[in-house]
Amino acid sequence: MNEELQFQKAFSQWKIWIAIFLGVSIASWMIYRSLHQQNFIETAPLKGNYNWVDANHNQIVDSSNPAEFQLTEKGNYKIETLSDTLGMIHWTYASFFWLICALLFMVGRDFFYILRIRILTKKQLSWKQCFNVIMIWEFASALSPGVVGGTTVAMFILKKEKIDLGRSTAIVMVTAVMDNLFYLLLIPFVFIFISQDQLFPTHFAASKSVEFVFWTGFGIKLLLCLFIIFSLFIFPKVCVRLLQIVFSLPVLNKWKSFADKTGIELEMASAAFKKEKIGFWISALGATFLSWISRYLVISCILNAFIELDFLQNILLLGKQIVLWLLMMISPTPGGSGVAEYAFGELMISFSRSTLLIAALALLWRLISYFPYLIIGAIILPRWLRKKN
Repeated sequence: MNEELQFQKAFSQWKIWIAIFLGVSIASWMIYRSLHQQNFIETAPLKGNYNWVDANHNQIVDSSNPAEFQLTEKGNYKIETLSDTLGMIHWTYASFFWLICALLFMVGRDFFYILRIRILTKKQLSWKQCFNVIMIWEFASALSPGVVGGTTVAMFILKKEKIDLGRSTAIVMVTAVMDNLFYLLLIPFVFIFISQDQLFPTHFAASKSVEFVFWTGFGIKLLLCLFIIFSLFIFPKVCVRLLQIVFSLPVLNKWKSFADKTGIELEMASAAFKKEKIGFWISALGATFLSWISRYLVISCILNAFIELDFLQNILLLGKQIVLWLLMMISPTPGGSGVAEYAFGELMISFSRSTLLIAALALLWRLISYFPYLIIGAIILPRWLRKKN
């Protein structure tokens, strides 16, 4: 019972409100800043009252820097007003179509995650059980710092669904490998179409730092992926031995018998996974890739609903999302809340001349892709725990 109480305490209501507060506050601040700062937009030739002078000599138009623009009688730029931003928004049938697609891709993202868990558990879990597992997993991820994620919680959930801990650990490790594999394969694909210079926000003061974090994160993901493959599929005994050494330490010694049992189960799960046919892995990988593609297409649909983007711009948008998700993964806030909205604004500003529009789209994105998990998880978790008890 203590385990369940600790689990509920870890995801108490006040943490939900903190996550919502952070996300909404940052998005609202971005909208407020956009309304009160001077933002210059391009007009028809000689119809504006400012000219761009490239004050910092970087060959990039920084629309929010007044020093970049010089007052003149007939120029090509003017200060953006609220009416200018509203004039850019055209609600058409296409807008509704893209927003409906965004919602469908959110559903698709979770459906393929549910399908993957059902495949990896060899259909031991029903569709309803898989749904509960994924929703609580996503809820845990939404309330955990990005760098932590919901993996530990996922093992607990699978264990409560009568999957032994060793196998639960192996399943979570396999999902981590598959998720990282998609990310690692997507980056070279993106660089076929765009250059590295296009990927990072050059107007952003910390652009070089973002670039460093991105490539460091790429390297860590690659090493993590190789380590899990090595531990689970090549030399699982080494992984088990490391587990035993860690739990032999005086501080953790009282859980040594538990660790030994988990190690035995992990070896058994590893042996079972090694025997699986190629079709099993293709199905699981296919579900993983379709889930991540659906996840990325949510933002693509939201931007396409209000901004006309061509093929290469959509590929660039895909690349910027890779950077965005990495920044969210290293965020210390619950589910990347606050960091996600701010990073979205900095990365996506290259697709629109209006910072206000981008700030509004950042809030819309989180309303579709983040806040629903807080609500669904808060409803499902107590009922699920009562049932399991």
